[in-house]
Formats: sequence, C-alpha cells, structure tokens
Amino acid sequence: MGSADSKLNFRKAVIQLTTKTQPVEATDDAFWDQFWADTATSVQDVFALVPAAEIRAVREESPSNLATLCYKAVEKLVQGAESGCHSEKEKQIVLNCSRLLTRVLPYIFEDPDWRGFFWSTVPGAGRAGGEDDDENARPLAESLLLAIADLLFCPDFTVQSHRRSTVDSAEDVHSLDSCEYIWEAGVGFAHSPQPNYIHDVNRMELLKLLLTCFSEAMYLPPAPDSGGTNPWVQFFCSTENRHALPLFTSLLNTVCAYDPVGYGIPYNHLLFSDYREPLVEEAAQVLIVTLDHDSATSASPTVDGTTTGTAMDDTDPPGPENLFVNYLSRIHREEDFQFILKGIARLLSNPLLQTYLPNSTKKIQFHQELLVLFWKLCDFNKKFLFFVLKSSDVLDILVPILYFLNDARADQSRVGLMHIGVFILLLLSGERNFGVRLNKPYSVRVPMDIPVFTGTHADLLIVVFHKIITSGHQRLQPLFDCLLTIVVNVSPYLKSLSMVAANKLLHLLEAFSTTWFLFSAAQNHHLVFFLLEAFNNIIQYQFDGNSNLVYAIIRKRSVFHQLANLPTDPPAIHKALQRRRRAPEPLSRTGSQEGASMEGSRPAAPAEPGTLKTSLVATPGIDKLTEKSQVSEDGTLRSLESTSQQSSADGSPALEDQEPEQAWREQRRLSSASASGQWSPTSEWVLSWKSKLPLQTIMRLLQVLVPQVEKICIDKGLTDESEILRFLQHGTLVGLLPVPHPILIRKYQANSGTAMWFRTYMWGVIYLRNVDPPVWYDTDVKLFEIQRV
Repeated sequence: MGSADSKLNFRKAVIQLTTKTQPVEATDDAFWDQFWADTATSVQDVFALVPAAEIRAVREESPSNLATLCYKAVEKLVQGAESGCHSEKEKQIVLNCSRLLTRVLPYIFEDPDWRGFFWSTVPGAGRAGGEDDDENARPLAESLLLAIADLLFCPDFTVQSHRRSTVDSAEDVHSLDSCEYIWEAGVGFAHSPQPNYIHDVNRMELLKLLLTCFSEAMYLPPAPDSGGTNPWVQFFCSTENRHALPLFTSLLNTVCAYDPVGYGIPYNHLLFSDYREPLVEEAAQVLIVTLDHDSATSASPTVDGTTTGTAMDDTDPPGPENLFVNYLSRIHREEDFQFILKGIARLLSNPLLQTYLPNSTKKIQFHQELLVLFWKLCDFNKKFLFFVLKSSDVLDILVPILYFLNDARADQSRVGLMHIGVFILLLLSGERNFGVRLNKPYSVRVPMDIPVFTGTHADLLIVVFHKIITSGHQRLQPLFDCLLTIVVNVSPYLKSLSMVAANKLLHLLEAFSTTWFLFSAAQNHHLVFFLLEAFNNIIQYQFDGNSNLVYAIIRKRSVFHQLANLPTDPPAIHKALQRRRRAPEPLSRTGSQEGASMEGSRPAAPAEPGTLKTSLVATPGIDKLTEKSQVSEDGTLRSLESTSQQSSADGSPALEDQEPEQAWREQRRLSSASASGQWSPTSEWVLSWKSKLPLQTIMRLLQVLVPQVEKICIDKGLTDESEILRFLQHGTLVGLLPVPHPILIRKYQANSGTAMWFRTYMWGVIYLRNVDPPVWYDTDVKLFEIQRV
C-alpha cells in the first residue's frame, strides 16, 4: 500500500474515533488495528493527522474511547517487548503506537481529571492474563515504561544482534543481559558498536516517547515545597527497571562520545546528514530529566544490592533511590572522568569553532542541555568536581561558558542560559583550585565582542563580567551579586591582573558607588562591599604581581575618598535621587575606555521580536544561594554559618541571621516607605552600612603610595605610566598594611529554590527545542508561561 493510501486510512480511523458517540469495545481489533497495523506513517504525519482539537473532543465527549486507545497502544508495545519484535510488521506496529502515544499523552496530562489514569490498573489486564490476576495488575504507566526500557535493548531493532547466523533462534528477550548491549563505548563499557542509522532512529522515537511520559511535570504549577518527585521518573529509575544501569550508561556515553565535526574533515556534515545528532540531543534531554533530583532535601534510602561494582564506586553509603542519580554520583575512575569531561568540553566548544570556511563545521544546538548535565555531574559527584579542577581542563569548560554569557547578554530570550552559566561558575569558584587555574595565560583567540587584551583567564572572566553588567539587558540585574561573588571568591588567588581588567573593576566600583545608585535600592550597596572585598584580598594576598591594579586604584583614588565621605543627611540623599530621575541610564558606559573589539566577533544582539521564551521562577538571593566559609592557615575551609554574630561583607550583621521576613521588616524600619509603596532611603539606613565599608586597607595603601608616586612624577617630570608601574612593581607594603583579614569564600549550597529553578529552566528548554514534531506546543502547560519577546 502506498504511503498516501496508508495516510488516508489512518486519517479515516481518526475521524471514526472522533465521531463515535458509543464506546468501542477493547476487543474490537478490526477497529483498533487501523491505528497501527496497516499504516506506515511518520511521527510528523501522526501530528498532522491527529489534530489537537480532535484529541480534546474525544477526551471530553467519549473518554472511554480515548482510554481504550491508550490502553490498546500500550498493550501493543508490551507485546512487542515480549516477543522481541522480529518481523518488520511488529517493528512498524511498535513505532506507530509509540508515535500515537507521544501525540496523545500531553492532552491527558493537561486535564487534571485524567491525571490518575495511567496510574490506575486496567481491569482484566493481569500480569499473567489469568482471570483472578486483577489485584496484581500493574498500573498502565508501569507497563508502558517497562516496555519502553525493554524495547530500547531489542536486538535488530534498537541494538545490534549478537547472533552469528540467522538460523539461530532469536535472543530470548527475558534472559538477555542488556549490559552487553550498551549503545556506545565509554563509562563502564569498552566496545563501540558499529553505527547503525536504523537503530539510532528507532531509539530516538522511543526516547521521545519516554520524554513525553516524563513531561507530566510540565502540567503542574511550580510549588516551592513540592519535593517534586515525578512518579514516571521515580518508577523508571527504580530497581523495577532491570535496564536502569545499561540505559543510564548508554545515554551518558552516547552524549559524551559524540563528535559533531566528524574526523576533522571540513564540510563532512554536509555530505551525509548527521543522524546521530538528534539521538544525542534526545539522550541529553532524557538524561537531565531523570537526574532532576533535589539534593538539598533528599534522604538517602538504601538500594537493594542490584548495582554492579564495575564503573561505580561501592565504598560510599548507598545513595538515593533514583538509580540514575545513584550511578552518576558513584562514577569514580579517572579514565571515566576524563572521557566525560573531554566529551562535554568538546561539545560546548563546538559553537566557538570558527574556521576560515563558513559553515564548514556542524554547529550543535544543545549547549543548554549540556550545561545542565555538567551542573548535575558537579553537584551530585564531588569526586568529578575535584577532578575537573585538578588540571587546567576546567578552562575548556570556562571559555565556552564565558562565550555564551557574553553572546547572550543582550538577548531577553536567553536569560535562563545566563543564569545557568553563572551558577556553574559560582559552584566552581567555591573551590580554591578554580582561582589558581585562572592564572593560566589566555591565548585561544575565540572571536568575542570584548576589548582585546593580553593576559590570563582571570582577565577574560573580569572583562566578560564587566560587559554583562554594563551592556546586558535590565533583567540581568539579579545576577550582579552572583557575578561579583565569583570575583571575590577567586580574588585571593589572582597573581597578576592586566591593565584592561584592573580598569574594568574600577569602572564597576565607580558606577556602583554613585550616590543615586547606592540610594536607589535597598541592596545596591552590597555590590560595593563585594568589590572592596575583592580589592582587599588582592592587596593583602597578591600585592606583588598586581601593580596594574594598584596603579588603577591610585588613579581612581577619588572614588574611595567619595565613599569614605558619603553624604548621609536627608537633603543630600534627596538630591542624589532627584539626579537619578533625570538620567535613568542604568550604568554609565563612560569612563571605561572600550578598546576595539576582537576581530571576527559579532556584537551581542537582542532577541528577534516574536521569539518565544518560557518564564522562570525567581532565584534565591545570594545569601540563600551560598554559605560563608573561612579559609584557615592550612587552606582548609571552616563554615561560618553556625556562628551567629559574624559581620557580613555587606555590613549588615543584624540582617544576615534573621528570618527573611524579619530582615525585611528591619530594612523597612531603617528606611521609610512612601505612600506609593516605593522604597526610600533614610540617614539612619545609610549610616548603618557606611560605617562598615572595608576601606582601611585601601586608605592605608593610598596614604603610603600616593605621595611617593607624586614625587616621582614631579622629580622626573613624568607623564609616562611605565615608569610608575616599574616603581610599583618593586614597591612593598610589608608591615605597613593592617593585619590581613581571613579569606571568606561563599560556597554554593543546594537548596529547594534552585532545585525548582532548574526544573522550570530545564523543561522550558525542552519545550522550546522540540519543534519537529512540536510535542508540547499549544498544550496547557502550568510549570511556566510561554512568552513572546
């Protein structure tokens, strides 16, 4: 039968279903088989031939028929998994049912009345088919998930058969050890199977259905207190799924082994369309959804000994019940870490590969999924995090992240990407090794829209952060605290900042310490505290190599004097705010000489009007995101959170340790709220933090060095920077500065607020990226809103 006929027959069946008012018996195979037995329809056909309005109509008007359709389609998948899909006909039925369920499931999830449908048992669907078997019948969801898992390791359908001759009886599905059929070499598996286009396409269809099953999470509104276990993920990643380990390994290895450039031959990807990329993308999406696990709240129940002791570390106490999270947290071999890190770095760097031949290399689009995966790896597997920071390989992750941050800074539709990039850097910056690694010279010349400089990776980081703060869009303001916390965390280890980076830091201080900025919001002064803390760390711990920064501080000394003499009387505060109303420019771009941008770079562009984006929940403030630790003499960290009266960097010990509600009332007391509910600063409030500005070290430095520098200029009639810099390079302040303060590090700490943020971000990315077929478009999702820029 031609494909046109088969489409026609399928469409006829759909029309019959939508027009029947009476329930159709489940036993009426002649009717139900029309949907999958004689048709060869692609997933795109199914989406076109089963319109949303018709699915909703059947759901409302003849619910029993929709229920039977789902039940029969699941039954066919279960039969296919049982028999091992030997004939072409069976394979076709499995694919047709899989596409049909992918189409229908979102419409079941969007209706709260149907929510329990897949978790109920179907009468007469006992596990062994006997009459009295009803009480141990599985819920439909479980049967469906187990069938998908079996089908993903089905010889000659989704994996290479190991049988030599065709005469041999087919492999028995039940005795098959799927660990021998892992899809790709890598973690815990050394054999790389022959690539097979058909198997890849079949895996992809089944993974798309699996992702659709998991997507019920999109139809529940974000609830901060929900432990948020997704019952589909919970069951699929439990010991009930005998393929959990090989499937986890297959997904991880498929992603990390993928090389989009393909043997380094330019234009290679144009010769044969790369069918691996859609599978890798699907694998990455399924992986991050199965790893959606709130590490902050999870207890660690025991796992009943079903894990294998090969690539996984058995020494730790048994981890969470979600086996994917469990396996991920127990990977421990150096060569496995190397394979994962190299793979993720290769893929993240791919969009940066600018060769001289336009379009000569394939550009992957799933960097956001990769960043979520990298985050999960670091968050759930501390050994992996330490491995990443042990060598300068971490810079192969840092540079792409800085590239994405810089590129997306003006684009409102990519706020989520900005956040995850910054979160990863915040997590890394809590480890001393990250700061140390940043001293490596930056020589890779990735075309970026930033001033040209010669220096280290630390300079690159500071220059990009400056760009984000001064020329990103308004919605990035909540990230400023995070960006500057990262700078403070790495500052004690930075051996030598370039002149460009030093000037950028001082320009930020200048912008943040204008009176209108300080007085226009309750939290703005924190940014000044962070910058002063970073300067103090560098002066106290890395004075010797940092003559550029010292010189920049001397040149901009007026800024520090202005801060020390900040006006606190009501008329001055009022006047500062008046000035603001006249010039609402967010941050002055002047006073920072922007050099020419790097060659070959494109300016960061805003989103095209009409671009779709998904809303995100608010992220917790920096005090909730991080936990303060003090670095001891021997380099170990001691948490400060337990000691209550620590004065914090933002100089508000009173506010640090109270409940948010109480802290908020305290802020209110120190400032007055006008009738319109607008926040307004008071003298008392300004005094409460002005007295805590950590200016002593810098004031002492200026007191000692300014007269000496002025004397050189007068004596030698100098206007030349190099002479002064040479003097500063050889100067010393030993014994002249206040006693060095202990180094404070603000380490990221897991909390349910960020877990919820990651869930909405991740599903938003998956929603927007699945356009062919558009699995979730125009369904009533509740986890986020769809917005147009």
